[in-house]
Parts: sequence; C-alpha cells; structure tokens
Amino acid sequence: MTKAGHQIVTASDGEEGLRLAREKKPDIIVLDMMLPKLGGAQLLQLLKGDPLTAKIPVIVLSSLPQKNELKLIADGAAAYLEKSSLALDQCSSELSRAITKILSSVPATV
Repeated sequence: MTKAGHQIVTASDGEEGLRLAREKKPDIIVLDMMLPKLGGAQLLQLLKGDPLTAKIPVIVLSSLPQKNELKLIADGAAAYLEKSSLALDQCSSELSRAITKILSSVPATV
C-alpha cells in the first residue's frame, strides 16, 4: 500500500483502531473482523454511529468466510474482501484496486 502512495496507520486492537480513527480521520479504513478488545463488527457499528468517523469508507477484510456479508454492507462497510479467496500474489493489488475505486468516489471533503 505504501508503494501505491498510501500512508498507513495500524492499530493492534479495536479500541486503538477507534481512537486512531477519531484522531487521524483517515481517508479509508481497512478493518479485520478478528480483533482483540473490540471486534470488527462492533467497531464498524461504532465508526458508522460516530459523526467524526461515519463518512470514512470501511473495507472489511477477513480470513473468515462471512455469511453476514450483506449485513456488514448494510451496517456501512463500503466493501468486503475475504482473505481466503484472494490469491497471495494478487491480494495487495486487489486491495489497492478496491481502495482506489472507493477513494475515487468519495468527496474530497471527507
């Protein structure tokens, strides 16, 4: 992602992710579902329910097959990518394409 010109900020758990999202107001969030302290689904709901972070697009990226993909999209995820369905050599390029597509459709004031 840095090779594509993106600045990366990482969080070690959901609570830190929420705090950093509020502080840094990133252009996009890539969210894993399996997080300590605050799970991904709960974090997505908190992000979308907070006026400070509600407009930040969230890509859900998970190693678990999600039967509730439609619910995650309904809860505000901009996209869902299942890690196991991504080829290892194509994962970063597919994620980069998803990020570029989402960012190109987001108003510059977000």
